[in-house]
Amino acid sequence: MTNNDIFKKLRVALKLRDDEIVKILELVDFRITKSELGAFFRNEDHPKYMECGDQILRNFLNGLIIHLRGPMPKKQKE
Repeated sequence: MTNNDIFKKLRVALKLRDDEIVKILELVDFRITKSELGAFFRNEDHPKYMECGDQILRNFLNGLIIHLRGPMPKKQKE
């Protein structure tokens, strides 16, 4: 299973639109356009297909955590 497959399955399971994914990635200061994002969801034989790298998937998962749980609370110094 490739990173693209994982990304597609998460997108469908969570019912996320492209603009929502862009906002989730912005939560971790990762900028991507909708057209760049669309390249990850194309078929492998499409000429504009792009492989999803580990960094993009990692940033999406970190942003998804913030999106679903909220930002991590700051630690109190004792």
